[in-house]
Amino acid sequence: MKYRELGASELKVPAVSLGSWLTFSGGIEKRQAAACIHKALDLGITFFDTANVYGRGAAESVLGETLAGLKRDSFHLATKVFFPMSETDKGLSRAQIAKQLDASLKRLRVDYIDLYQCHRYDFETPLSETMEALSAAVRQGKVRYIGFSEWPLEKIEAAAEMEGVERFVSSQPQYSMLWPAPQDAIFPRCAELGIGQIVWSPLAQGVLTGKYKPGRAAPPESRAAHPTMGAFLPDQWFERPVLEAVQQVEQIAKKEAGMSLAQFALAWVLRRAEVSSAIVGASRPAQVAENASAADMEVAAELFTKAEEILSQAL
Repeated sequence: MKYRELGASELKVPAVSLGSWLTFSGGIEKRQAAACIHKALDLGITFFDTANVYGRGAAESVLGETLAGLKRDSFHLATKVFFPMSETDKGLSRAQIAKQLDASLKRLRVDYIDLYQCHRYDFETPLSETMEALSAAVRQGKVRYIGFSEWPLEKIEAAAEMEGVERFVSSQPQYSMLWPAPQDAIFPRCAELGIGQIVWSPLAQGVLTGKYKPGRAAPPESRAAHPTMGAFLPDQWFERPVLEAVQQVEQIAKKEAGMSLAQFALAWVLRRAEVSSAIVGASRPAQVAENASAADMEVAAELFTKAEEILSQAL
């Protein structure tokens, strides 16, 4: 597994990392989740991303239980805070950050979190309060580095201009061949600020594996067919023109690049130097292995260009 620097931090993270959004929060059985985690470790994937809201603590608990007993410096944990954990527990206030951080540490069974991220921007809490609370967590030794997910560019810049607070080292945007927008403004500005990208949904929640065929029902064991995991998939991605375009790109991947569509899509994400790691989900160890191999794959730029043209005409 290749490793990349995470922004201006001292963290080196695997180019492909393992997420826990829908799978570890109830999408698959605990034993399956544990098998995926162990497979990831075997392959050199040492960075695990989660959030307190995933299954209302369930995903963090699965990671904590599975990783318990391993040397703490042999893996990196990233979690997030913002979304409601109850009717009153939500947001990025000083009190909430302190409360939710302690709860995450307990569920993860660790003394510190490597990367603590703001899951979204909190427009109801002053930015200064949020940054001071995050900085206090770092100075207390509970957190090593801080990051954010899906923040507006102006708020990223405002945080960078504040004095006396810790600096963000990571951004976590959605990014894939079906969702390329962050590369236009977020990527270059964050690079200037020493902020690396840890992208989520690089396979467009499974659409960029080619498993969904135009005019056919979703496979019974797929995310789209799952009663809870399928709820977050954009309808646009299942329109016939998009699925037909994905099938065309799959042929490019297989016949011209000599790899699976999933590997091709991950290689497309990882072609950008600003991307420190691509977070993948998995319900089976074999999926972890296939995705991990993309970190070592080289693809001719003209094949990516051809794929981009096909998809852009469908979206």
